[in-house]
Amino acid sequence: MTRLTRRNFIGAGAAAGLLLAVPTISIAAGTKKVVVVGGGIGGATVARHLRMADASIEVTLIEPKKLYHTCFMSNEVIGGERALESTGFGFDGLRARGVKVVHDTVTAIEPDARRVKTAGGETFAYDRLVVAPGIDFKFDAIEGYGREVAEKIPHAWQAGPQTALLRKQIEAMPDGGTVVMCAPGNPFRCPPGPYERASLIAHYLKRHKPRSKIVILDAKTDFAKQGLFQQGWTDLYGFGTDKSMIEWVSGDLTDRGIASVDADAMTVTTKFGDTYKADVLNVIPPQRAGRIAVEAGLTGDGDWCPVDFLTFESKIHKNIHVIGDASIASAMPKSGYSANSQAKVVAAAIVALLDGREPGTPAYINTCYSIVGEDWGISVAAVYQVGADDKGAQVIKSVSGGLTPMDAPAEHRRREVEYAHSWFENITHAIYG
Repeated sequence: MTRLTRRNFIGAGAAAGLLLAVPTISIAAGTKKVVVVGGGIGGATVARHLRMADASIEVTLIEPKKLYHTCFMSNEVIGGERALESTGFGFDGLRARGVKVVHDTVTAIEPDARRVKTAGGETFAYDRLVVAPGIDFKFDAIEGYGREVAEKIPHAWQAGPQTALLRKQIEAMPDGGTVVMCAPGNPFRCPPGPYERASLIAHYLKRHKPRSKIVILDAKTDFAKQGLFQQGWTDLYGFGTDKSMIEWVSGDLTDRGIASVDADAMTVTTKFGDTYKADVLNVIPPQRAGRIAVEAGLTGDGDWCPVDFLTFESKIHKNIHVIGDASIASAMPKSGYSANSQAKVVAAAIVALLDGREPGTPAYINTCYSIVGEDWGISVAAVYQVGADDKGAQVIKSVSGGLTPMDAPAEHRRREVEYAHSWFENITHAIYG
């Protein structure tokens, strides 16, 4: 990976944004209608930018929740460093932009008729549809675990009530207790997320329940930013010693994950056959695209939605764009910033397509901050472009990027935490106003 300074990265990101977010504004005859399914980071961003780019477009955003909680920074809630309320955002800022916000659940997408139907009985016609449903869980992959069991044994991988439940359980756990976290195999939402969560739980335990520990049962043999996380764990939590507050069990030792959950006994059994007893159990199941994407056939025979990387238009249904976690985005991780970047590209592409013009050539950006402990942050950043692999297939390639250096000085790590908090405030304000 090419070394990239923070200043150069910001400059590259800004240049990419100029290609995407400032399309020529043209008002065509008649009302152009775009419906957006899902009010998370991707959906809210594309709705806002469509209205910013062309106020003649009628944009309808359909989202069941009246308050959207971000998954990023939810680990700080679980670790006791942030109030849940600070991660919740309403939709008045989008309404002020002229977006029609409908709080309902989409029950059907009819690609041939170009319309969607909701549980409330409404039907919405569209010229272009954006589907941003986030993730759903493959509960059938783990014996004994399901939606009802998740109300006792949380996954907390969709923020809000699940976040609060896991936080409450950790607070109630006695000193000397064990938190067991089960991390899924790739691909899944926020690849570094389980390890940041483990870090912030350990940070809480170190201060309030110092005889306790957290065990990570992984389905993977390695994970995002592993060297940086483990360096932080070593310095902060005694990782690698017999008194470590964090134990990581690699996929080689679990035989690639857990096989079953016993909710009554509070145990999990790995595919290798080992059983672990927990005082608090956090099971993050394997994932797939959100329910409506699957039901609409946008995933084909797989778990995620194949798209054209120039416009994120579905390869299965025309006039439908799929963004964010639900899409197959090649080298881009499933992250909030990825969804935000893809949404800006799609907004510009839709404006062009509705105006009878060819979309421009996009670039994408992503950055991901992780907080390991007090004044200890790490990050990875990348700029992406659409290209071709060795066989000529369309791919999204990382063309530049940077990673927090190992053995970074304390001031550098402190600033990474500051940057993480600043990024959170900026991106959520830019999306939800």
